[in-house]
Amino acid sequence: MQANNMIEFLLNTGSTIEEGRLAKGGSKLTEEYTQECAVCKMNPKDFREMGLPKRVLISTMNGLHSVAVYAYAAESVEPGQIFMPRAIWANVVVDPETFSTGSPLYKGSPVRVESTVEDVLNSGDLTMKLYVRGR
Repeated sequence: MQANNMIEFLLNTGSTIEEGRLAKGGSKLTEEYTQECAVCKMNPKDFREMGLPKRVLISTMNGLHSVAVYAYAAESVEPGQIFMPRAIWANVVVDPETFSTGSPLYKGSPVRVESTVEDVLNSGDLTMKLYVRGR
């Protein structure tokens, strides 16, 4: 499961009550939205194994796309899996393959996770990085 300081996980994404409240309320450019959605929750055992990082870099398996987010331990997450709220940060690393269903794989996408010192960008800055300046 571990290669160098990277650990492979299965990424699960989904809505949270606060993510929905902020998104539907027009608050996607606020610090509150960043703090709620630019996160990676992982099982406490995995979190300890990673060295209790404050931030992690989540990357696609081919290494083409990555995003820095805040890291937290959560008992509700199974070992070997991570959870990210449904937002732009998760969308950076969600596999776009739809398997002819029209919907990407929001659950169970393999990703690589490593601790990082990279800054966590807010949604506006991340959008500029991804879509204006390139990935």
